[in-house]
Amino acid sequence: MSGSQLSRRAVLAGAGAAVIGWSTARGAWAVEEGGDVARLPVLDGSVTLSGEGLERFAGDFGHLVSQRPRAVLRPGSVRDVQRVVAFARRHGIPVAVNGQSGDAGTAGAAGLESHSSFGQANPRGGIAVDARGLSRIVSVGPGRAVVEAGATWAQLTDAALAVGWMPPCLTDYLHLSVGGTLSVGGIGGGVQRYGLQVDTVESVDVVTGTGELVTASRAVNRELFEAVLAGGGQVGIIVRAQVRLVPARERAHVFSLFYDDLGAYLADQERVMAQGRFDLQVGDVQRSADGSRWRYKAELVAFADAGRPVDAGALLAGLRPVAGETQVVEQSWREYAFRVDAFAGYLRAAGLWGLAKPWLSLFLPASRARVFMEEAARVLSAQDLGAGLLLFYPYARSRVGAPLAVLPREEVGWHFDLLAFPGPGADTGAMLERNRRLYERAVELGGKRYLIGAVPGMTGADWRRHYGGLWGRVVEAKRRWDPAGILTPGQGIHAS
Repeated sequence: MSGSQLSRRAVLAGAGAAVIGWSTARGAWAVEEGGDVARLPVLDGSVTLSGEGLERFAGDFGHLVSQRPRAVLRPGSVRDVQRVVAFARRHGIPVAVNGQSGDAGTAGAAGLESHSSFGQANPRGGIAVDARGLSRIVSVGPGRAVVEAGATWAQLTDAALAVGWMPPCLTDYLHLSVGGTLSVGGIGGGVQRYGLQVDTVESVDVVTGTGELVTASRAVNRELFEAVLAGGGQVGIIVRAQVRLVPARERAHVFSLFYDDLGAYLADQERVMAQGRFDLQVGDVQRSADGSRWRYKAELVAFADAGRPVDAGALLAGLRPVAGETQVVEQSWREYAFRVDAFAGYLRAAGLWGLAKPWLSLFLPASRARVFMEEAARVLSAQDLGAGLLLFYPYARSRVGAPLAVLPREEVGWHFDLLAFPGPGADTGAMLERNRRLYERAVELGGKRYLIGAVPGMTGADWRRHYGGLWGRVVEAKRRWDPAGILTPGQGIHAS
């Protein structure tokens, strides 16, 4: 084999010795031929086996879980993913995709990291797949786009806007990989109209845990389609997706309504959603100016085209925020879509971006949302939140069609999303214990978790309770498409 072929397969490891394969006897990479050595497949991309390339994939955005992978694949093609997954299956090596996303344009390479927050994208000593190796916008046309899984929603948004279209449902922070958010669901302020991001997917190309490449949609291979979307990466690696687009809008009118009364906030948010008054609807919980209590802010957004005003009176009619505190800002649609970039820049500059972040993401039934929020408000302090956000806004269950995007049974629910950025020296261990207690209380009240959060100590019983009647389907899908159980061990889903 020529040196050029070998360099595409592996970097030098140790004292100038090139890794050539996997020793099945030792369960480790081998630098010499032997009867037990399985050769690495020839690849279009590269495999990193030592040095900084591994360190960068040891942690994630949460900075709570760290473990170096044995190798990092930077695929040069979808075929690379197939070959490495098939190789890993034969030898029982775990594999997980790492989006390595982030706003590289402003943050440089340091801004590229996995946006799992509790080791979900960590292969636990196995092979990390760097999704940036597959990050092309393949095509953008009327009503749909085809993108590789490592492309970010920011890239797709700008490519779509250039031809007069836009994704209907976006996360707040756009510098996340398409494949990454589709593997967990992808929630944002458009959930009341369009559901989760997975609900805007028309088809996916998936590399299953056997190394097979399969195209799946609602019409073809539907069982795999539904097992992959919001499936936590348990049965396949999304390598390409066809997603729906809607006509682009030019302006965003952003209404910020402030409440001191939780009951009024809950009622107004649910009323606005039921009547479909706004195009986007989010909200958050924040400390009062004097630090003495929690307040509630509804952020309601109406789209319009240039030169066409919105009827603010009709949009706000009958709502009951604190008098005289409503704020209205008009900006371009793109400015609003990328609004979190400035906040992320502040967090980086303040040194908070790289600290531990014990996030907690939950879904609550509307009938119990007030009870949970009141109890959480008594437990949480300003220090728990730090410089972060506590999002709290409603969704309509009927808009969410992906079966594995598990939600409470009630038609109306609330998303509770503690996006904490604690300061230096914070007791993150105690915060994780708090997350566990809040999670258990949410479950008692009929709630569910969102897979991105940091909930320690999840057991098989917890996962069975989480999936409920879908548990048998989850187990069967794992056995069928990932029979060796190698994919995405960091989620901790014990499907056995």
